[in-house]
Amino acid sequence: MKFAVFGAGGVGGYLGARLADAGHQVHLIARGDHLAALQSSGLRVESVAGDTTVECPATDDPAEIGPCDYVLFCVKSYDTGDAATDLAPLLDDGTAVVSFQNGVDNETWLADVVGEEHVAGGVAYIFSTIADPGVVAHTGGPARFVFGELDGERTPRIEALDDALSACEGVESVLAEDVRVELWRKFCLICAQAGMTATTRLPLGEIREVEASWAMYRRLMAEVSAVARAEGVDLPETVVDEWCEFVRELDPEMYSSLHYDLTHGKRLELDALHGSVVRHAESAGVDVPMNEAVHAILRPWAERTA
Repeated sequence: MKFAVFGAGGVGGYLGARLADAGHQVHLIARGDHLAALQSSGLRVESVAGDTTVECPATDDPAEIGPCDYVLFCVKSYDTGDAATDLAPLLDDGTAVVSFQNGVDNETWLADVVGEEHVAGGVAYIFSTIADPGVVAHTGGPARFVFGELDGERTPRIEALDDALSACEGVESVLAEDVRVELWRKFCLICAQAGMTATTRLPLGEIREVEASWAMYRRLMAEVSAVARAEGVDLPETVVDEWCEFVRELDPEMYSSLHYDLTHGKRLELDALHGSVVRHAESAGVDVPMNEAVHAILRPWAERTA
């Protein structure tokens, strides 16, 4: 099948390389030094699940690629609107644009531009990043990708994507029964991890060791889960306890991508994380004081790098 990976960074680059190794036609969309390296030397993945190097066509112009079976949409959330307007050359009648991004609003933003019939939701559980131009480092996480049609239907195209990803080395593919539940489930975790590591500048281990900070971590998740349920998302009541049990086993030196961007002067995904929680909460009539506090603390830095 023919894939375009829009945003061939840590997540998109990893998926693109694994799909290319499995024999699919993969086109990478990137920019800057990373694009130049992809074009000159190919894509190198250094992974705890096994290294690989692939040579895939790479460009910053989707018109050079043409219609695809799937577009794996992996840009930062703040680029969703602009990138969505560049998708038209990649779309055919049955093309699926599968978002593997942080947040719960990206699918709506995409659908507003390309039509809901093209959009599927996805969640990536992987620790990977661009280590150097042309090099993606996968340092941990299960490389688990959960996805599905927004209406929950088991369409031929989504089942074919599951078959393709399931056949890839180093990829755990999960076809969700309700992808909206999966989006909000992960949203609980990333809002807590991002909010606490970015505002305190502390690694996860130190947050876990202090009763007050660990309580705040749990509160951030609880607020997000309350918003989800108020909006009719069938999120399990046990989600906070499940994530806390999971997080206790993670590397104590772990931070978050929001912390990394904050400490490296990069643009922040704050609006798609805690800003989104605040907006959804206001609409649903739910109080989210911890998420409001994180948003207020980090907003000056977000505005400075926007």
